[in-house]
Amino acid sequence: MKETDFKFSTSVIVWPLLFLLAIWVVFWFEIRFKMSLYDFGIYPRTLSGMKGIVFSPFLHGDLQHIYNNSIPIFLLVMALRYFYHEQSLQVLVLGILMSGFGTWLIGRESMHIGASGLIYVLVSFMFFKGMQSGYYRLVALSLTIVVLYGGTVWYLFPGPEVNVSWEGHLAGFITGFLLSYFVKTQDYQKPIKYEWEQPDFDPSQDPFMKHFDDNGNFVPAPKPEPIAEQFSYFISNLPVVYFITESKEENGTPTSPDRTESSET
Repeated sequence: MKETDFKFSTSVIVWPLLFLLAIWVVFWFEIRFKMSLYDFGIYPRTLSGMKGIVFSPFLHGDLQHIYNNSIPIFLLVMALRYFYHEQSLQVLVLGILMSGFGTWLIGRESMHIGASGLIYVLVSFMFFKGMQSGYYRLVALSLTIVVLYGGTVWYLFPGPEVNVSWEGHLAGFITGFLLSYFVKTQDYQKPIKYEWEQPDFDPSQDPFMKHFDDNGNFVPAPKPEPIAEQFSYFISNLPVVYFITESKEENGTPTSPDRTESSET
């Protein structure tokens, strides 16, 4: 996978906005026309309750319910579309259907509505998929998911709040885990920074690797002689020839030789 595979596009923003628009339009419709679409939720283990597998994520009981789901849905769908562009539609569709069916199987005999099941699908999928990939950006996304939504794990089990569908949360979490294994993505690789990471790298031709013997022991290179010692040895062995200039007479008086030179031959 190349670094450029994660590219921002308008769909990264448009998709979560469209989903929010859908759930808020349905909520407004119920209030404006004083209608209740509650019967389109999931009622477990009944044939009529199966229609909620498709419709329940778009239904919410009150303003607090839809508000609590809106921000996570927006952020998670945006992250899904950006980091898993090719798989995003598959994850959303299968996530809604599988988590809804799981809720229909294990849920209490009550009406289950809301997008929280899908939220748990996305949290679970991106966490497990990132850890499985080992790719540093996706692992960072997994850790971010833990920081932001790690506390939601407590809502996977029965609690004091009887109006919370922990069965829907649990079904969504299991669905995301399964999708992380069965939804295929490309092979992720770190960006190549070093020569030894190249696929055509030959250790036998590497200068550093040549320092190891057949048993894997490191054999240091011979230590070069100090430059100062080499220079002093060279100077001490140079032949020297002396030149003595002839005497010159100044005012009729012989003088001693004016200089003595040494030179290399």
